[in-house]
Amino acid sequence: MTNKEQIIVGITHGDINGISYEVIIKTLMDNRIMEKCTPVVYGSPKVAAYHRKALNITNFSFVNIRDAAEANHKKANIINCLDDNVRVELGKSTPMAGKSAVIPLEAAVEDLKENKIDVIVTAPINKHNIQSDIFNFPGHTEYLKHKFDVDDALMLMVSENIRVGVVTGHMPLRNVPDNLSKEIIIRKIKIMDSSLTIDFGIRKPRIAVLSLNPHSSDSGLLGDEEKEIIIPAIEEVSEGGIFAFGPYPSDGFFGSGAYTSFDGIMAMYHDQGLTPFKTLVRGEGVNYTAGLPVIRTSPSHGTAYEIAGKGTASENSFRHALYLACDIFRNRVMYREITGDSLKPHDLDTNTEEPDELPPDEENSNDTL
Repeated sequence: MTNKEQIIVGITHGDINGISYEVIIKTLMDNRIMEKCTPVVYGSPKVAAYHRKALNITNFSFVNIRDAAEANHKKANIINCLDDNVRVELGKSTPMAGKSAVIPLEAAVEDLKENKIDVIVTAPINKHNIQSDIFNFPGHTEYLKHKFDVDDALMLMVSENIRVGVVTGHMPLRNVPDNLSKEIIIRKIKIMDSSLTIDFGIRKPRIAVLSLNPHSSDSGLLGDEEKEIIIPAIEEVSEGGIFAFGPYPSDGFFGSGAYTSFDGIMAMYHDQGLTPFKTLVRGEGVNYTAGLPVIRTSPSHGTAYEIAGKGTASENSFRHALYLACDIFRNRVMYREITGDSLKPHDLDTNTEEPDELPPDEENSNDTL
């Protein structure tokens, strides 16, 4: 940690034509943030000034610094990563916006590697215009896996009351079944279990695993992935001491409120997990990349070009992303102090116990919803 009193939070400014600077500035305008951390934005003072003017924000300014080591711990700081030729075109996807997003991201990641900052919060990017020789990935998650040389990571959507991970991430729905295997599901469950323990401080977390097919396949009538892949994966991790249960049909699981009985939920594909998550959380969720040796969070929304510069964007998700990054950092410090190792999985109890209340088994349900 760079400063004993303050967590240094690196913030990448994302797509300059979207709402990133609006949500960043609105969050950092609250001086209470500085009591929790020291924010360092990797971006452009020129672009920040453009957005302040567009939003008519006159009571806020950044401290310009050249290096994270110079950060003012009582102010919001910004490091200039771009040249003066950068051009903002609100609401548009442009090649310049893509290039302007990847350069600060690269700088922040290098500082994270060198321990100049403690955590990173990434503002939204456009996954199309950012593609280049430097960034050739579906999103931040895959990019960070590459940069930190990890075999796998888990996109974990987090709110105060629900945490949802996905086995398969950004891919066409038609490709999901072919990308599911017992081994992949086991690996993702283990990442979630370790993260819930280390990053969130939950002792013996309970994980619900969702089915792929409706009604958990109705005993094979609607598919065999549950019998051949998902159930064997749950059985194997359970034998190893992880508290994993299921598979549960997604509709009944969320519709009945059964999700409240678990610390984490593992969905098989992107929309299966994120649709109910975003419906329940309503704009305050956070995207956390579990399984990395570093801490990265992001707001759960995108660039929102359609409202860029209008002053109507909510900063709630970004603020929660900043707070979560700090909380996870402190949890990792606590875990390291207790165990002597912040990254190894916890010692698992081999005796699994059922949750107090399990959702009803809908495998043979005739519900047609």
